[in-house]
Amino acid sequence: MKQIFRNIDKYNAGSVELVPEEPEDMWHAYNLVAVGDTLRSTTIRKVQTESATGSVSVNKVRTTLTIQVETIDFDTQGCVLRVKGRNIQENQYVKMGAYHTLDLELNRKFALGKHEWDSVAIDRIDMACDPTQHADLAAVIMQEGLAHVCLITPNMTLLRAKIETTIPRKRKGMCAQHDKGLTKFYDQIIQAVLRHVNFDIVKCVLIASPGFVKDQFAEYMFTMAVKMDWKILTDNKSKFVLVHSSSGFKHSLKEVLQDPSLAPRLADTKASAEVKALDEFYQMLMNDADRASYGVKHVEKAVDLQAVEVLLISDELFRAQDVQKRKRYIKIVDGVKENGGEVRIFSSLHVSGEQLGQLSGVAAILRFPIHDEDDDSEEEG
Repeated sequence: MKQIFRNIDKYNAGSVELVPEEPEDMWHAYNLVAVGDTLRSTTIRKVQTESATGSVSVNKVRTTLTIQVETIDFDTQGCVLRVKGRNIQENQYVKMGAYHTLDLELNRKFALGKHEWDSVAIDRIDMACDPTQHADLAAVIMQEGLAHVCLITPNMTLLRAKIETTIPRKRKGMCAQHDKGLTKFYDQIIQAVLRHVNFDIVKCVLIASPGFVKDQFAEYMFTMAVKMDWKILTDNKSKFVLVHSSSGFKHSLKEVLQDPSLAPRLADTKASAEVKALDEFYQMLMNDADRASYGVKHVEKAVDLQAVEVLLISDELFRAQDVQKRKRYIKIVDGVKENGGEVRIFSSLHVSGEQLGQLSGVAAILRFPIHDEDDDSEEEG
């Protein structure tokens, strides 16, 4: 994400102009834009004109509109953010108060205005504009006939290629057909890896599968790399790690990232920090339950007592349309930071974020035990 300008006053009101440069930036934009904000961007509008002779023609014109946001829709596959609202600035093509949908896309700048920029939104802009934040982990989750090539960034898992092919079964005297199908399948995966994995940034590539599929694929890939002189693969052979998964479907990535034997290899990658924090929380919940808290009410109580050492909170909570709800979660984050605690904001597009969502989206590891008298009380979702 590139920041063009930032103009936020002492009351935290103002606007920021940004340019999304990669798919993950669209996820940041989705988390920044809220109902009630003002958004300015270029758009295409159909304009009807009538000539002196009375003939009517419809033309498409490019214009800049400023709308007040009413609805937000994020297309994760196309990486497009569709924002609908009413026009609030004079425009020669669009009447004041008329509805329009702005499509925020890669490399199209937009200006976002808020009455109040909270600490979480400002931190997100600072993080998104940090050039060191890139996808440094890749994964190939596979089984015979199905493979998913993913890039794992600090905030989302990007599916870069899905390879699905029918491989003939092994039959007596028909092994050649099976081997031919398998070779074609492996070749497609290799091409996807070469096309989508930037080895200058990626520190580790996981190859996961049930059984020996991963081993056979890795052996084939590096044999071909030597034969075809693919130096990019031979030079980075040490970055590939083979690991077991229960299937070749994308959801198996969760168990792969939780594999304790992988921890040393993933220590330097950003995605592992979320998995590690969640794992530590579950360990604390099992071994010393009074030092693990989850649910809004319980965590708020821990924050008031300055007991929170690590806060785990889902970014989904900050997208709540209810302003008071959003402010409640911001207050929790600010309270933990003020007392020297660590805040980890989980992405709801990560498997670890989905898991945290099942715990109401907010949890905490505490500095000292707190016994809750109302443990049986109903938690807020």
